[in-house]
Amino acid sequence: MKRKLILSVAAGALTAGSAMAEDLTLCWAAWDPANALVELSTEFEEESGHNMSFEFVPWPNFADRMLNELNSGGQLCDLMIGDSQWIGLGAEAGHYVKMNDFFDANGISMDDFIPATVTGYAEWPKGTPNYWAMPAFGDVVGWTYRKDWFERPELQAEFKESYGRDLAPPATLAELKDIAEFFQGREIDGTTVYGAAIYTERGSEGITMGVTNALYNYGFDYGTADEPYKIDGIVNSPEAAAGLEFYKELYDCCTPPGSSDWYMSENIDAYKSGQVAMQMNFAFIWPGVEADPNVGGGKSGYFPNPAGPGGQFAQLGGQGISVVNYSDNKDAALEYIKWFSQPEVQKKWWEVGGYSALNAVVEDPGFASSQPYAQTFLDSMAIVKDFWAEPAYADLLIAMQDRVHAYVIAGDGTAQEALDKLVEDWNEVFEDEGKI
Repeated sequence: MKRKLILSVAAGALTAGSAMAEDLTLCWAAWDPANALVELSTEFEEESGHNMSFEFVPWPNFADRMLNELNSGGQLCDLMIGDSQWIGLGAEAGHYVKMNDFFDANGISMDDFIPATVTGYAEWPKGTPNYWAMPAFGDVVGWTYRKDWFERPELQAEFKESYGRDLAPPATLAELKDIAEFFQGREIDGTTVYGAAIYTERGSEGITMGVTNALYNYGFDYGTADEPYKIDGIVNSPEAAAGLEFYKELYDCCTPPGSSDWYMSENIDAYKSGQVAMQMNFAFIWPGVEADPNVGGGKSGYFPNPAGPGGQFAQLGGQGISVVNYSDNKDAALEYIKWFSQPEVQKKWWEVGGYSALNAVVEDPGFASSQPYAQTFLDSMAIVKDFWAEPAYADLLIAMQDRVHAYVIAGDGTAQEALDKLVEDWNEVFEDEGKI
């Protein structure tokens, strides 16, 4: 059964000037940043007189629940913080309000946000100044590591003797695999530990959000600028197949037993419980790591997704905030976005655990030292790539989940065969969509 969490925040006392106050519902995923937004939004309620309610759905069910809501023309949500891949569907199916006129009238410029978040969360078609959301939460896949383990003199000495370099955050994927192998099966403080927790989940998007961090860095891409739907020879290039092989090797050699269907929460649990030396995960987890009594307080460090032979990239996460076209409260919803866009609000958003995408926040001289993970966030957001944002993205995602999980986890066929089949799947989708 799908679970959902509904949180409501009571409004402050209404003044005579807010007699036309309206109830607004904001829909998002159920995770720590959403709880932080509830806290932050009390200020909006006090200033505007509008009542805010929140419907938060756990990540494994988020896409199904909210895309069904949008596709049915439902009026549950006035504001939607939808995933980055939904922007094409939101625009072309008429689910989201186009924001250009509103931005112009209120002095909100997309030039004021991290460029990758504008492209990833707001634009459709990509590369055009057509905006259907405002960047709300910057996120990216990065790595957390047990800094306290890395710094142990006996482990440093053993690693250097074995690998000829210091035990330190890896600069390349090959170095990451070496470190994971070094820790795999090792006993630390009387407990057997493992090298790395990586994304392997089959049911929603997990293994795709994981494997792309290897594929991109070996040469995989989604087409070319001139021919965006010409994928044969690019998606399934020999270099891309080598990247998929690397991810399988990392899974086979260096992950905990029973980790064949892990995503964000499982990786967090494995890391916080002391099972793994490193974890792949989106940056949203880092405030929680720092606050954790077992792994926080200087015991953990952070590094961007390491480079591969084809470059250094990381899978974009994060979301934009949109006004749902079926809402009866569009004006009040736009008030919320105007409030949320303010630099002082965006600064507080960062302080309470959100990841602001506003340049005025992340380019502040004190930002990089404001948290132990802040510099890694900046470095990671500079190297992002994202999955398809096509209206048919769900079909594209299902195909990739099937093909890469079957190869990486089940060991079916070869990496080249998996990507060749993926090209066939995707071409069929694009044919049905009239794109090729």
